[in-house]
Amino acid sequence: GSGIVVDVSKFFTSILELNNNEKWVSVEPGVIRDELNYFLKPHGFLFGPETSTSNRAMMGGMVGNNSCGANSIVYGSTREHLKEVTAFLSDGSEVIFGELSIDEFKSKVSFPKKNLEGQIYRHIADLLGNIEKRKQISSNYPKPEIKRRNTGYALDLLMNSEVFDEGSKKFNFCKLIAGSEGTLAFITEIKLGINPLPPKHQGLLVGHFDSINESLKANLVALKHNPYAVELMDHLILDCTKGHPLYSKYRFFLKGEPKAILVIQIHEDTIDKLELAAEELRKEMSKHGYGYHFPLVTGGDVTKVWALRKAGLGLLANIPGNKKAVPVIEDTCVAVADLPNYIEEFSALLRKRDLSCVHYAHAGSGELHLRPMIDLKTKEGTELFKTVAQDIASLVKKYNGSLSGEHGDGRLRGEFIEQMVGKDIYQDFKSLKKAWDSKGIFNPGKIVDSPKMNQQLRYKPDQNPKQIKTAFDFSEHGGFLESVELCNGSADCRKTELTGGTMCPSYMATRDEMHTTRSRANMLRELMTQRDEKAFESPELAQTMELCLMCKGCKIECPSNVDMATFKSEYLFQKSLSQKPSFAKKQMANFSSSMELAQKFGPVANWIVKSPLKSIIKKVIGISQMREIPVPAKTSLYNWYVKNNEVEKAKHLKDTRQKVLFFCDEFTNFLDVEKGISALRLLWVLGYDASIIKHRESGRTAISKGYLDVVKIISNDNVNVFFPIINNELPLVGIEPSTLLTFRDEYPNLVENSLKEKAKKLQENVFLIDEFLANEFDKGNISESQFTKDKLDISLHGHCHQKTLSSVTFTKKILNIPRHYSTLIIPSGCCGMAGSFGYEHYEVSMKIGELALFPAIRNKGSHTIIAASGTSCRQQIKDGVNEKALHPVEILWNAVIKVN
Repeated sequence: GSGIVVDVSKFFTSILELNNNEKWVSVEPGVIRDELNYFLKPHGFLFGPETSTSNRAMMGGMVGNNSCGANSIVYGSTREHLKEVTAFLSDGSEVIFGELSIDEFKSKVSFPKKNLEGQIYRHIADLLGNIEKRKQISSNYPKPEIKRRNTGYALDLLMNSEVFDEGSKKFNFCKLIAGSEGTLAFITEIKLGINPLPPKHQGLLVGHFDSINESLKANLVALKHNPYAVELMDHLILDCTKGHPLYSKYRFFLKGEPKAILVIQIHEDTIDKLELAAEELRKEMSKHGYGYHFPLVTGGDVTKVWALRKAGLGLLANIPGNKKAVPVIEDTCVAVADLPNYIEEFSALLRKRDLSCVHYAHAGSGELHLRPMIDLKTKEGTELFKTVAQDIASLVKKYNGSLSGEHGDGRLRGEFIEQMVGKDIYQDFKSLKKAWDSKGIFNPGKIVDSPKMNQQLRYKPDQNPKQIKTAFDFSEHGGFLESVELCNGSADCRKTELTGGTMCPSYMATRDEMHTTRSRANMLRELMTQRDEKAFESPELAQTMELCLMCKGCKIECPSNVDMATFKSEYLFQKSLSQKPSFAKKQMANFSSSMELAQKFGPVANWIVKSPLKSIIKKVIGISQMREIPVPAKTSLYNWYVKNNEVEKAKHLKDTRQKVLFFCDEFTNFLDVEKGISALRLLWVLGYDASIIKHRESGRTAISKGYLDVVKIISNDNVNVFFPIINNELPLVGIEPSTLLTFRDEYPNLVENSLKEKAKKLQENVFLIDEFLANEFDKGNISESQFTKDKLDISLHGHCHQKTLSSVTFTKKILNIPRHYSTLIIPSGCCGMAGSFGYEHYEVSMKIGELALFPAIRNKGSHTIIAASGTSCRQQIKDGVNEKALHPVEILWNAVIKVN
């Protein structure tokens, strides 16, 4: 847009006041909905409207869009809760809008002629004081029973006040401001009505249906039972969850292949009442012949079902090809009783144009998010985009519905507002906008004077961006650009530390949109389509990519599986083809050779890093003065193994259960030698004949700096070395997640084509030691009797790559093998170090650590020890809170009963 853009998410984030007696809370517009409810819950309240984006949706945005969400059938929209706003008008004057009596309204109207606040009150008094105009509004607006209504400005609700003899309610401009999409004023404070918490026992009755139509008829039955929400998901969305690294785990409640499911939310005071309510609903569904399966989901599983539902928008991006589920008509709302017939006509219109459609969301309130599959990269697609919008606008008008239910008209639906309300009322909208904002500085082009809806699309028709030769194989999604386009802007990457999760640590620390995953994807997409081969030389792209930690949180937490770590690595590689990387970056990439050289000249290297020269050296190799230069151990793990393995095996390995190969990664080999020794000794004592063979490093540091031509050689070599010998009987086991997991993540997409199948096959028998020992424990090959009976409390921080490509639960399981060991997983995201990132960006890395990890460690019990699998994580914990974290294998080695 061409107006002023203000990001309120960084500084306007305070909860200002809570009034328990009058049941309201005052907030700044950058307060996030879920975080507001975290604050309200101990007081027995919540803010009711809940969008699917509630863990990043801000209250200012919810007011602007008049957001509703899943439970609007109970709590209504944001408009119903908005009591008062403090705002700046277009002339810079500060005003407060709230309830006014007749006399107070007249007082505002009589303000001096040049006073803008007085002008807008006089304008509305003249407009709605006309009884014929009020009749015209009543006949042209959506049906009164449709609560989700956000088409144009809410003149129909403003006129329903005692000022205009239309009701007993006091006049309040908040009715107009809610849903005005920031076109009238800039809000700085928001006063909201709040609700008591619902009954504490929640259950989700998930109805399975053989068709969309059947589910919509069942929806009417469900509503008779006063549920808190009724949400629909169709088979297209459910299919997108298959194979997803996170959401596939949330399909546990599904039976068969339903064409649609209804998620019916029930709250009751007791479990017995909850089960009784669910059973009564099941019986009535059965009586009408609707549905074939109705599981009741309770407890912790409820959040998984809701997470699946909320991920719907992002999951749709996973549909392969250029045809995407486009948001052209996704916000239409009709009366609930009209919904089955409306959807039948809707589907018939799409079939005429040979289009399929995705259905999901708010069946309980008459609004489904309907997204037809259209290719917007073609001329035919962009024309169809508008044609479909026109068709459906006419259909919505036929049912007297709202074209915009809760998302706003924006630039997409603004073109059709005149058709929805009529020419005269549209002119009233324009006069209202002019009265409030004569210079058009607030969100120009929204609601009124919108451009044609297919004139400001991302792609020019039939645009063919140049395909580039990449190091990684992106063919699964059609290429590098197509993989970047998986990002649909759903903003899951704008989560905060209070919400939890890993993605995106640099955003959590900076609260700057530039440092979100979607910002990086948007910048890549824009430059790759506009600048072709010059894209990777862009200083803007370099700026937004700089603070990507390559933590891989987005690979699992983003519903669209946007893998920004891989994108950044490819970007750095492409950039290196035209711009030579710095000496510092080269040194970081060549970690193994640097450590090998330093180890060879150990005494000299140790003197240098402690001498007055160290500050110069830090500057040259690109690390912060606040960090210590990594110094290798006196001997490498590999050399220790060659020298000592026969003696050590004879000492510790008595009964051989199985042979395993140990992956001697570069960090364990040079820095964490003692941890590697502990791992080998632990395996031997437990009966596993662990050995090390000569092999290449993992290439992790080279991957992080974009030296992908080097990594390709390394990955080819490692696959050639390990594939012939690794199998079910001889697995490959390692202790450093960032290195071992390259076999699962990067190698299959980096090796030459002739090795791809081997790389994929190889990864089936490559395990983190946590996974290997946990599986062996489950098989009964390891028992608690082999370990101490002493008591120990452990706080565990999980490595980012392990969270994404494996699971921290394996680590927790093995740490709890000793009978009296108790392990608590710290709810931390990224530690902030992330390999070389924390050495290069000290301040940001420390801010990330302070989000969750550092406070959790400071608050732990005095007798609790810290466990962390990652070498970077342990270094960050040492630097951040001066605590020594142990690798889980060290803890188990100390706990295992040694063989005499």
